[in-house]
Amino acid sequence: MAAKRSGRSKRGINERLQPLQEPHSEPPLSRERIVATAVELLDAQGVDGLTMRRLADRLGSGVMSLYWHVDNKEDVFDLALDSVLEYRGPPQIAQDWRGEVVHMLEDWRASMLRHPWSASLLPRRALGPNILGRLELLSTTLSRAGVADADVNVAIWSLWNYVMGATITRASFDLSDDDRAAAQQRLTRLSERYPTIERSRLLLDNDWDGAFRKGLGFLLDGLSQDEAER
Repeated sequence: MAAKRSGRSKRGINERLQPLQEPHSEPPLSRERIVATAVELLDAQGVDGLTMRRLADRLGSGVMSLYWHVDNKEDVFDLALDSVLEYRGPPQIAQDWRGEVVHMLEDWRASMLRHPWSASLLPRRALGPNILGRLELLSTTLSRAGVADADVNVAIWSLWNYVMGATITRASFDLSDDDRAAAQQRLTRLSERYPTIERSRLLLDNDWDGAFRKGLGFLLDGLSQDEAER
């Protein structure tokens, strides 16, 4: 009996000497982690789906803990928006000014299409360092191309409006192939009233990327011609 008691005693000592396993815990809360999680939430549920409670739940924290790192929900919107609009600059290979503008604006459009909520937020949010950096680089590039100081603002807003309009249209124009074919068939029946767009098969044109680049080329051609005529 003594031997049995000794064995149980040794096992008890050994068990007590084993290091305790710490419960699984989330990474420390930080502004960067809050912003990254907010982007995930916005991607999943849109602007209306982001609340501080849902954000805290995703982070595994209390709501009040968020306010040590961000001011309020509006601050979260501003930070999330600016984070998805980061631009790392044109490729290292040498490009002319047109190539740099095309690369920047295509990247801007692609960023907003990856995060469709961003296009609806951008016109009414405080502009953060990433979007301001894009605008500064665009302004510098246009000036280097010969656009007069008096025309830089007009050029920038024209390009801004083009990118925003193209992005919002693409993000919201979500018809299936069958829907597009049905719309084109209806247009064909009305071809006497709408002969030109029926002939061009407008409603079947699905080359969004190609149309964006070609339309951007039209705008840049206009800038180039205007400066050449001065």
